[in-house]
Amino acid sequence: MDIQIATLCDFAIDYNGKMVISGTFDALAAKAVPIVHPQCALAMRICLTPEDSGPHALTINIINEDGAPIDPQKMPIKAEMPVKVPENVSFVTRNLVLNFQGLTFPTTGIYSVDVSVDDELVVRLPLRIVQVDQTPATPS
Repeated sequence: MDIQIATLCDFAIDYNGKMVISGTFDALAAKAVPIVHPQCALAMRICLTPEDSGPHALTINIINEDGAPIDPQKMPIKAEMPVKVPENVSFVTRNLVLNFQGLTFPTTGIYSVDVSVDDELVVRLPLRIVQVDQTPATPS
């Protein structure tokens, strides 16, 4: 199993087997904390071979610097991922899009989007959360 693409983005969709990704990012900035991001997506493209056939467990978790989930009520997200690759095919690819709404980051800092398959971490996407001061500069 090979993760060919994994990114946070504003929007993603599988369109006839093609991954369409718009607005990939690794930082969010706002004037005040907590920072609530209204909508985004985790987009992944996975390449599978016949050896990957069988049941797998997919886990997605968004964690803070201490490893705690940003929302223990909703994280981690767990899903069964059955894989069946025909024996006469050398590989298949699958696009996965997970949409998030209202992600809340209580403090600034470095967060991570962790993707695990069968309890093994396969992708860690860093996400920087920053607070910006938008006070207008006074002329001197």
